Amino acid sequence: MYNVVGANYTEWRNLSTVGFNPTNTAPPFIQVFDPSFLDVTGSSATIRKITSNPGFAFAHEAPIYIPGLNAVFFSSNDGGALGYNGWYNNSVVSMINMTEVDMALASTTGDVNIQIQMLNLPDTVQMVNGGTGPYKGDLLFITSGRALLPPSIVRVNPSPPYNATVLLDNFLGRQFNSLNDIKILPGTDIMFFTDPTYGWLNGFRPEPMLPSQVYRFDPSTGQVRVVADQFVHPNGIAFTHDGKTAFVTDTGVSGGLFGTNQTLPATIYQFDIDPQTQTFTNRRVFAYSDSGVPDGIQLDTMGNIYSGCGEGTHVWNAEGTLIGKFYLNSTSAEMIFTKSGLVILDEEAMYLANIQAQGLNLATL
Repeated sequence: MYNVVGANYTEWRNLSTVGFNPTNTAPPFIQVFDPSFLDVTGSSATIRKITSNPGFAFAHEAPIYIPGLNAVFFSSNDGGALGYNGWYNNSVVSMINMTEVDMALASTTGDVNIQIQMLNLPDTVQMVNGGTGPYKGDLLFITSGRALLPPSIVRVNPSPPYNATVLLDNFLGRQFNSLNDIKILPGTDIMFFTDPTYGWLNGFRPEPMLPSQVYRFDPSTGQVRVVADQFVHPNGIAFTHDGKTAFVTDTGVSGGLFGTNQTLPATIYQFDIDPQTQTFTNRRVFAYSDSGVPDGIQLDTMGNIYSGCGEGTHVWNAEGTLIGKFYLNSTSAEMIFTKSGLVILDEEAMYLANIQAQGLNLATL
């Protein structure tokens, strides 16, 4: 772990945006901090680029894997660098066919560049930033909204013509700030989602009018309520397989157009879920990201926690020990498990790590 580097060490990391690569290995590579990470990767794991578009951050957030189509859906960067959107322009949702990826990778030992397909979604879908599913066969997106158009939870058919149904767009008559990520509590169809202020911080939403909070939405009753607060910027959200524990990332370090403040959280918080009220209780620090911020978050079937951070995807075990990284040397906000392996969104590119770990089943029937 390089616990002692010595007084003559010249590579001190004075910025959280600089990754920890003491061996100066050329990325992408797999960085092992604990032998248990080999149970994640397997003995022959590789990381290969599967598509890219330099100059356009087309692969940022909201990855959803639809097994029936063997396709991954995802969104471009909303309001950030190279997203080419803002107050007057929407972000883009695209999909990549994993069967085409598998066939191309089987024909070479190097990278490939599979063409992605952009979706033509209705105007009710503005600035997609999070997603999960399949939700009753559909994509479940959460949007940040744009200008005066409200943030929302939207159900979208994954096949043309991509019909969309807005499920929620307000909290008792008040617009949310800029919704960010969403997950379904296992064993239910109840939605939990985060609402930071990044729309305003990135210049495509009005000044916020609500605290930065985590909400619960029961679509069967229409009830919406707050289940956790006291965050700077609540971001990614995930649950353990039994639905008893929640994880919420706080990306407070990242202030959008206002820059970074390294004294604010880059932290994953862990909560117990009250079995009766489903509020989040017993808040504690699960992990702090040494590089960038922990953005999107996923779990595997072994209980390991994955989060998109400043130089790739970080992996912690259930006790909060950092066991390894998929090191790309660039910010990768999100990732999703597929039958081909772990797909990592890296803004201007996407990678596939063909590992043996399997993700939790996120489908809601």
